[in-house]
Amino acid sequence: MSQSFTEENYLKHIYKLSKKSDKGVSTNALAERLETKASSVTDMIKKLAAKKLVDYKKYQGVTLTKKGQKIAVDIIRKHRLWEVFLLEHLGFGGEEVHDVAEELEHINSAELVERLDKFLGYPKYDPHGGPIPDSEGIFPEPKRVKLDELEVGRKTKVMGITEHSDAFLLHLKKLGMELGTDFHLKERFDFDRSVEIELNNKTIQLSHDVAKNIFVAH
Repeated sequence: MSQSFTEENYLKHIYKLSKKSDKGVSTNALAERLETKASSVTDMIKKLAAKKLVDYKKYQGVTLTKKGQKIAVDIIRKHRLWEVFLLEHLGFGGEEVHDVAEELEHINSAELVERLDKFLGYPKYDPHGGPIPDSEGIFPEPKRVKLDELEVGRKTKVMGITEHSDAFLLHLKKLGMELGTDFHLKERFDFDRSVEIELNNKTIQLSHDVAKNIFVAH
């Protein structure tokens, strides 16, 4: 039984929200994330439960079944592979790839996904640093930390980000800090936790708000 785009999106977001808590995902949390009414979420949860894709208990939230989780991870895998392809081979900017990948992630062809993965060289992370699960649904072990946690003096590179707003992405682009960019962490200031880095032979200061949203190689 196939799923609609909307059903797949629900499964994907239930999966992502479930990673932030040991408890089931609440309908209110889903409604907020999907920018819709709680009543609409409840109706969709009932449909997904009828397909045995989720389990739902009142006051305990919703959890994915094994089948539902597989579909969610497959969607995430496709989305992140398409982001890599769009950025590296079609010239899309880092701030553009997410919305296009949102459409492409629903193409239902396992053969296409496997060929895409092979063509890209089996990438481990998407342009925003999100880990890409393999064909078995296994995510790579992260070997990265946030910039505000890195030891001063280390030479490192940008591995990903946790803030995906257009404003933040454009700010990093202006700084020249795109995925894979090498730089040297020179200093961290105790007063406000801002940092000073050396990038392309230039000294740049980053606020703590910026540093805490950048993943770097450890």
